Amino acid sequence: MVVGIGADGWDGLSPSARRAIEAADVVRGSGRQLALLPAGVTAERVPWPSPMGPALQGLPAAHPGCRVVVLASGDPMYSGVGTSLVRLHGPAAVEVIPHPSSVTLACARLGWAVEETTVVSVVGRSLDLLTPHMTPDRRLLVLGSDGRTPADIARRLTERGYGRSRVTALAQLGGPAEGSCSGTAATWPHADTDPLVVTAIEVVADPGTVPLPTVPGLPDEAFDDDGQLTKRDVRAVTLARLGPLQGQLLWDVGAGAGSIGIEWMRTHRSCSAVAVESHRDRAHRIAENAARLGVPDLRVVEGRAPDALAGLPAPDAVFVGGGATTPRLLETCWEALRPGGRLVANAVTVESEAVLAGWFARVGGELVRIGVQRAEPVGSFTGWKPAMPVTIWSVTKP
Repeated sequence: MVVGIGADGWDGLSPSARRAIEAADVVRGSGRQLALLPAGVTAERVPWPSPMGPALQGLPAAHPGCRVVVLASGDPMYSGVGTSLVRLHGPAAVEVIPHPSSVTLACARLGWAVEETTVVSVVGRSLDLLTPHMTPDRRLLVLGSDGRTPADIARRLTERGYGRSRVTALAQLGGPAEGSCSGTAATWPHADTDPLVVTAIEVVADPGTVPLPTVPGLPDEAFDDDGQLTKRDVRAVTLARLGPLQGQLLWDVGAGAGSIGIEWMRTHRSCSAVAVESHRDRAHRIAENAARLGVPDLRVVEGRAPDALAGLPAPDAVFVGGGATTPRLLETCWEALRPGGRLVANAVTVESEAVLAGWFARVGGELVRIGVQRAEPVGSFTGWKPAMPVTIWSVTKP
């Protein structure tokens, strides 16, 4: 059984939660959580080791025949240990008694509607995950690892051009030591706060800051590149054909600056991507671009396809931005693609076009050519300068 417990400890537990703990033979939790239980609780108290993962996996075997209660912070099923235990042992093996989460309590204190508030967890993860959510007038709640998180967030907001944002640190929510402090990101004065803290943000852009949307087609200037970049207009069309869906995986083969994989992941936090790039400096640049644009979990594989694709998890979509003439590259991608998955390949040379035309004849799909022209000065006038046309083949695997 998993029981949610808040900073208010035993006093804040429901009668059913108290009865479950009182009837337990073993109670597992962090040292802080176990200390919230009164002396009258006779169960053996066992703190979690670090790392915690193996102990969760082996929990049933560690206490055979015992009634085990696991303590969780707030709602066990909201980024909590309850979710991990259900994933490991199945829902039938886990009973959950929830407690109001820190998100619910924070919204109650601030007067924010929960459904209108975006929650970002950076517990044990990079603060770069906050970047895609930095858009004007947005309300964010950030779950952090320690008391330095509010200051780190304030600094990151200021660096990204959102120093005018209002930041509130809410500590020990629901407990007797509950407190809060507020200020703007640019003038945030608190280097450290209570470690049990939730950071609330009302995002305000500084003058001149240009927000970056999560829809495909970021400005080319958003990416550091050496010229190997799928340009903005073609990128938007390519991503529309790739069709990002929540929870799906993309292979970005011959990733260049990583723009396709990065924008795929920016569409939703559950989207993932593997960028495959043979040039070491480009691979390093991809990782830097991904972190700066808020998707630090993008996986970069340095190597030459198709050999570098061996052993990768099966993709839901594949993009081949170049190298269509490489022997067995498209065959390998097509074979690895899940049923219902999308394969999109771009070409700018006659030789690559011929390969795509051959595949189009074999398995169908759509074959289109995109021509983009940009207005540029012609003396004292303005004229159209065409870019190289791009042929795009897209197909869905049966």
